[in-house]
Amino acid sequence: MTSDGGDGGASGGRPTMADVAARLGVSRQLVSLVLGDRPGPSAATRERVLRAAEELGYRADTAAQLLRRARSRQVGVLFTMEHPMDADLVEALYPAAARLGYGLALSAMLANRTERQAIDELVGLRCEALVLIGMSAQAPEDLAEVARRVPVVEIGQRTDSAGTDSVRTDAVSGVRLAVDHLVSLGHRSIAHVDGGGLPSAPERRAGYLEGMREHGLDAYVDLVPGAYTEEAGARAARVFLDRDVLPTAVVCCNDQSARGLLETLVRAGRSVPGEVSVVGYDDSRAARLSFLRLTSVRQDVERIAEATLEAVAERLERGRIESTHVLLPTTLTVRESTAPPRT
Repeated sequence: MTSDGGDGGASGGRPTMADVAARLGVSRQLVSLVLGDRPGPSAATRERVLRAAEELGYRADTAAQLLRRARSRQVGVLFTMEHPMDADLVEALYPAAARLGYGLALSAMLANRTERQAIDELVGLRCEALVLIGMSAQAPEDLAEVARRVPVVEIGQRTDSAGTDSVRTDAVSGVRLAVDHLVSLGHRSIAHVDGGGLPSAPERRAGYLEGMREHGLDAYVDLVPGAYTEEAGARAARVFLDRDVLPTAVVCCNDQSARGLLETLVRAGRSVPGEVSVVGYDDSRAARLSFLRLTSVRQDVERIAEATLEAVAERLERGRIESTHVLLPTTLTVRESTAPPRT
């Protein structure tokens, strides 16, 4: 018999529906109706069953429920552990999925785990679709093979692999907004810390080059190699510090890079934004920290999440077969890391 303290089922293990039923002296079928939120039991009965389940510590066996369903209604999400923006996107995907009646299964990309291994794991968990956040550019035929099994939506890049969808923000226009803002403050010597071949980095670089050209600042173009990490930003800062003259402004490939650059400049005794204005990209939580207050190109993670799950639903519920590619606008959030250059 289950103890009144709610410390397990009749066998001393995990409480079951049978334990809840025995606690109340009702049938297991009645408990199943209540816990499955199906019609039939009265409001008073539901309250009694739910209270007993809570007291016993009953938790539904989600895996068993999924196996019993004809459809899992699970969406697999592949993400990295390196970038705060990925965590923001995962957080936004949960309510977007719930609104459409889906659950999420997460799989992280790690140094000792290939992207294909992570994808196969999600497919093995009966995920009906896959969302790939910021993964490195895969061979198109590889993603196409996956897309033949389940719908695939890429966030942050477009590989044009057969059968895949994508949701991105307009990185070219976003970085041009950053350049426009700096020029409006009076800056001309504007550098860019590049993201190399990482997802969206080529578009961010193109936006910088277009912005500089449109303002007649070709002679001031200054591209410094980097990546989406704080350490890459710190390395770029040391490149600038080794020069005789600093640029008056720097547009970084993302907020992490901007943070590394900004903190390295400040540790070297240089003033931000007094001597160097700094702009990031993503408008992540870090950009809003009180000690950074970083001007940053904003990606609307809620809109990205909604567009991503809508693409999934169009495939699964409405039978769309042609690929769709969504390009969302960006905005610029201006904070205290940018100011007019010293005269």
